[in-house]
Amino acid sequence: MMGSNHVAARTAFNHGVDVVTAVTFRSSVTAFVVALILWQQKVSLQLSGLHKKNLLLIGALIAVQSVCLYSSVARLPVALALLAFNTYPLLTAFWARVLYGHRPERAVLLAMPVMLLGLALALDVLGAASGLGAAQQWGQIGAGVAFALAASATFGLALVITQHEAADVDGRLRTFTTMGTVAVLAAVVASTQSGFHLPTATAGWWGLGALTFLYGTAFTIMFTVLPKLGVVGNSAIMNVEPVFALVLAWAVLGQSIALMQLVGALVVVATVMWLGLRKR
Repeated sequence: MMGSNHVAARTAFNHGVDVVTAVTFRSSVTAFVVALILWQQKVSLQLSGLHKKNLLLIGALIAVQSVCLYSSVARLPVALALLAFNTYPLLTAFWARVLYGHRPERAVLLAMPVMLLGLALALDVLGAASGLGAAQQWGQIGAGVAFALAASATFGLALVITQHEAADVDGRLRTFTTMGTVAVLAAVVASTQSGFHLPTATAGWWGLGALTFLYGTAFTIMFTVLPKLGVVGNSAIMNVEPVFALVLAWAVLGQSIALMQLVGALVVVATVMWLGLRKR
């Protein structure tokens, strides 16, 4: 679902939708649907003062992550944007160390250089596969990679705070507050700029509708399940997402990457899968 969401987002971006509009629509609809679930299932809405502050912080972080990741997807092939973003298990471990004093496991330290090497191959950082050379290649991918890594850092921080400060909050309520915060912040940003940019073609409406449905469903599942599993190790399981995105982006958008980049992508995915699925 997450991989399909980003392919749908790129389709919407190709037909007139901008990043802030996409984030506002998907977050607003998700918050509304989850609000109906909370009402129908009579979930308690009472939160402590500390929980309220932390949930607002998580929402703000997810808002930044959403804008940064979609900005990367709009600039890079979808699979490469997701590969750069999916370094977040390393940054999750970093934030857990900085904020809570958790020492990273030896496996995380071993995985780090392997993952970064695979990412370098996948992004073709020296411009060998494209034939452009390093300078021209970074001129093309630099902004997209920067946005993806910013999304990775903010998402890792949100996961750690969720695990340590909001894991005992009902997953449905946590999803509602997070999506509500993201929707409000995105709408404020849109209102201060040129307003919403709606699709200019039917394909754009399909993309906008699909990304809203897919993201809202996947996000709810993820933030309900991950706190029960522990985010530092098990979040890496989700790194299979770029594999689906690679296939879908090829089939739907006609995007493809060179063989060397594919090898790098497989190295990244294999490394994080090993990190997430290893025995303890």
